[in-house]
Parts: sequence; C-alpha cells; structure tokens
Amino acid sequence: MCGIYGSTIKYDNVQVRKKLERTSFRGPDKTDWRFYNGRNSLIFGHNRLSIIDLDPRSDQPFNYLDKIHVVFNGEIYNFKQIRKNLEQKGYGFSTTSDTEVICSAYLEYGRDCVDHFIGMFSFVIYDVKKQLLFGARDRMGQKPFYYYHNGRDFEFSSQVSSIQLFNQGLTVSRKAVDSYLTWGAVPDPMSIFNEVRKLKAGHAFSFDLDSGKFDTYPYWDLDQHDRLEFRGSYEEAQNTLVKLLKDAVSLRLYADVPVGVFLSGGIDSSLVTAMAVQTTASKVKTFSVKFDEDGFDESSYAQRVASHLETDHHVIQCNYDEGLDLIENFSYYYDEPFADSSAIPSMLLSKYTRQHVTVALSGDGGDESFMGYDRYLWASKGGKIYVLPLVLRKLIGALTGISPNYRHKTIARAMTYENVNSAYVAGMTGLDLNWFQPRNDPRVVEELKYLDNSRRNLYERLSDFDLKTYMNWDINTKVDRGSMAFSLEARSPLMDHRVVEFARSLPAGFKIKKSNTKRILKDVLYQSVPAEIFDRPKSGFTMPFAQWFRNELKEYVLDQLSPSGLESIPSVKPEMITKMIDQHMNQQWNRYSLIWRLLVLKQWMKNNANGLSMN
Repeated sequence: MCGIYGSTIKYDNVQVRKKLERTSFRGPDKTDWRFYNGRNSLIFGHNRLSIIDLDPRSDQPFNYLDKIHVVFNGEIYNFKQIRKNLEQKGYGFSTTSDTEVICSAYLEYGRDCVDHFIGMFSFVIYDVKKQLLFGARDRMGQKPFYYYHNGRDFEFSSQVSSIQLFNQGLTVSRKAVDSYLTWGAVPDPMSIFNEVRKLKAGHAFSFDLDSGKFDTYPYWDLDQHDRLEFRGSYEEAQNTLVKLLKDAVSLRLYADVPVGVFLSGGIDSSLVTAMAVQTTASKVKTFSVKFDEDGFDESSYAQRVASHLETDHHVIQCNYDEGLDLIENFSYYYDEPFADSSAIPSMLLSKYTRQHVTVALSGDGGDESFMGYDRYLWASKGGKIYVLPLVLRKLIGALTGISPNYRHKTIARAMTYENVNSAYVAGMTGLDLNWFQPRNDPRVVEELKYLDNSRRNLYERLSDFDLKTYMNWDINTKVDRGSMAFSLEARSPLMDHRVVEFARSLPAGFKIKKSNTKRILKDVLYQSVPAEIFDRPKSGFTMPFAQWFRNELKEYVLDQLSPSGLESIPSVKPEMITKMIDQHMNQQWNRYSLIWRLLVLKQWMKNNANGLSMN
C-alpha cells in the first residue's frame, strides 16, 4: 500500500519532493522519485508502505530489465500463482514482491495483464521502447487514481493534493461541488477540480509520450446480461461461497508484516474474522472501537464474537477530544470534500490498530453484493405504491405530510417521485434538496443505467447501482483515506471480484428473503458463530454527531454556518440552511448529516480554494 505520483511536466527536485511529502502518510517507509530524460521527459515518484518483500530491492520506482519502470499502489493477492506461471514461460525474478510480477505480466500479456490480477491496485507502467504509459485501477475501485491531462502534459497521483501543488491551471468545479452536496462525495470520474479526473473503477489507460494522446477503456464491468447465472441449490451455493471466501481471506492474510481484522460485531466483519481463524494457524488479532455515548457503543457485540472465535481482541476507546482533532484536520487526509461521518471513527480505529499491525482486513462490501441494506426492503415494499397515478400519490403525500412525524414526512416526499428508481436515488441523496440550487441535476449520473436495467429484478438493480455508486464513491474513499492517514493497509475480502461476481450470479432469494437480508452470508456465518449473538437491529458505524452538534460543538456549528458564513458556500440557500440548523438545535429534526456535509465543504474551501476561481 503506497502513494504513487508521476508527471511529464518539468518540475524540479524540490517541487517533486514537496508533492510526495504532501501524501507521505500513505507510505512512510521510503520516499523516492526518478527523472527519465530520454526522447520525452518523465517523473515517477513513490511513497512506500512496506508490506511484501521489505527489502530495499523492491523499492519503487521499480526498474525491470531496463524495459519497464513502474509505480504501484495496492496488492496483487494472487501474485505467487502468476509468478509461477511466468517462471514456466522463462521469466526470472530478483525479488519476492508483487511489483515485479506486474512488470513481467505486462511483458507477457500486454494490456491484458490486468485480467490476470486478483487485487486492489492502481499502477502506471513506463514502457521505454514504446514510449508509452499504461496504467489501470482495480475492478471495484478500492485504490484511487487521479490524473491531469491538458492535451499534451500528463500528471497522476493517488491523491489530488499532489497534483494540486505547483499546478497553476486548476479551477474548482461548480459541478463537482453540486454533486458533492447531493451525494456526499465527488462521483467518479469527476474530481473537485475541473482539470483533474479520476480513472474509473475497472478501467485502464494508455498515454503516448510522443503525441500526448490519452485513451481510457473498461477492462471489467458488472455483467448486465446474466450470462453466469448460478443453477445449483441453496446448499451448493453456500458450499461454493465458503470456498470462495476462504480463498479470498487466505490470500489477504499474506504479508511480511503483522496482520489483523477489524471486528465490529456485525455480520460481515464477523464472517471475515471466522474465515481468518479457519485459514491461519496463528492467533488472529481483532480490533473494535468503543464510544462513551449511549446508543453508540457496540463493542460488547464484537467482544462476544471475539470470545467465541478465541481471537486476540483489542477494544479502542474513542473520546470526544480525539474526534474533534480529526474533524479539524479532516480535509488534509480527505483532500476532496467527503461527507460520510463514519470516516471519523474509521480513522480512529485505524490510528490505534496501526500500533499493533500494518494490515487489517475489513468486512466492507457485504451489504452491496449480498443485499444487506434495509433500504432494499423499503424500496420493495414502498415500490408497490407507484402503480398508482402520480396525481393520486401527490394527494396522498400531501395528506400524509401534514403529520409532524419525521417518518411520515419522509414517506410523503417519496410518494411524489415518478417511480421507485427515482425515489431510491432521492433517498440516497436526500429527499429534500430545496436548500440548494444546482446548475444542473446532480442526480443524473451515468450509473443510472444499472438501476434502469430491465433484465434484472428490483433487488438486483438496487444492488448493482450501490456497487457502482455508494461502494465506489463513498465506502472505498472512506476506507482508503481513513486507513492510509495512519499508514495502515485495509483489505476487503468481500470486495474480491470473484465473490462479487458469484454473488451477482445467485438468485435474489438466496440473498434476501422476506425481511431476511444477507441471507446466505448469515447462514454461512452461523456455521461458525451462534446466530443468537446477532439477534439485534442492524446498525451503522457512526459517531454521536447529532448530540455533539447540539452540545459540545454547538458554538462551532453556529459560527461556521452563520448566515454570513453560509454566503461563502456555493449553491446553497442560506435562509433555508439557517432554518434547518435551528430545527436540529431545537430537536425538531435530525439534521446532523446536512450540517456535517456543509462543515466539510467549508473547511475544504478555506484550506484549498483561496485564490482559485470556480466554474
């Protein structure tokens, strides 16, 4: 796990060093860069977090036979098998790293090398003979990749802040700000700057150093034609899933540094922990977080799972002062606006886990692939009302909306949408967006094609849409930045593309049946951990922000989001925001999500947008 950087722009040594220092938390073990001054000028830079082959021989930028140079972030989990296949073809290796395997795989398979990789990665290869850059981002989008291309020059990095330094041609994107205010993150392929893009998940690219031509293309996507439909029984599906999960977990347990598991006590992290216990001979280290506030402490559930599986369990105490410190420095690590408040506890968990291990497995990805969100049930049940004419639904909604009850008002708004798809998107982004005025509708995104796919049923469409949006834009950003802020590598077995593909091949009834979400995951877990441990309502990984904003952070909120303070935030309507903040402070309505979203944007603009124009 590392930070990568490269550019054809002629920066000097001091500038390159500062660009790499800006994201040195991603890789504190070694920072290095190299200038290539042949027919074309090129810079490759790298911040290394040593995980596999700790020897300096595997430092990057990595030179392979003077034919290939590479900078690489992430892990190729099946590199040993690929290496074995390549050795049979005559390739030699001087390291035990997966970095060298990427190089030899490229020489053997060309751009199709990515089809052989199981992993999370973003990398760029410099092909000396072809004067070509070739790179790719992993299928699920776990590792970030930003790039700047002005038609001639090309610059890339793991985080946009490195590109931002000394690049005088950047402007803040009004469209990205509007999309952030809608989705809580800047959707791919946009970045917060008009001139910088993100390489989309499952995409590769080439850049011709002679001509300046840049091309990107998808090498993997969700199968929209159900060509791999599973035909076996439910029991057979469980057996197949167990094998897949054990292999996915086993591959991710390999490292030359200590490895642990994030254990929240929920279904997904407990399943990953159980598989880890079953696939390694050493005692598994597990980590969970504990909050002081009532209603936010679920550490006892994690302890019960840890006790049953006999792990070496560590409980991390989260306190207000540490949470506040991370809030104040949030935009330094999440160097684009990002509004998922669970990023703060994720960072705290990573901070203390890093004191014990360098790698931690997580349970992220289970809800999206195995239909674990309660909103799927709500969409299925509520979707039946959309057979009624819109006029009638608006009338029912108007009557329902009279109620002071928050849930009733939410239902009333949902009734006014054209169909269940548009209502679902509105639920994801906020049913009430009257507090800001975007130039265009930020809810219109390319990924709507997954939601509108008539070949799949409602549950499957919702799952696909979440895989391409919420998991990619939100979950992966949260996990990558939150863990890398403290130089911790987070690995997610449930995001193994083989697990995702198998889950999508299953009948929806194997994953969600009546009100039983994640059905098959639960049944697999219950083979190892008693079901009664999980007999409780599903909960998310959240902070007590609603209480903090009414108490300890009240003055901070009212100062930052005062009427005059709101004037500096584009698109919003200050008078409506002020009213909504009052509703939160008076406990009429829980508006913490909106408040946090605005605080993050204001902090980012204060730290990054001074002197920059917006368009």
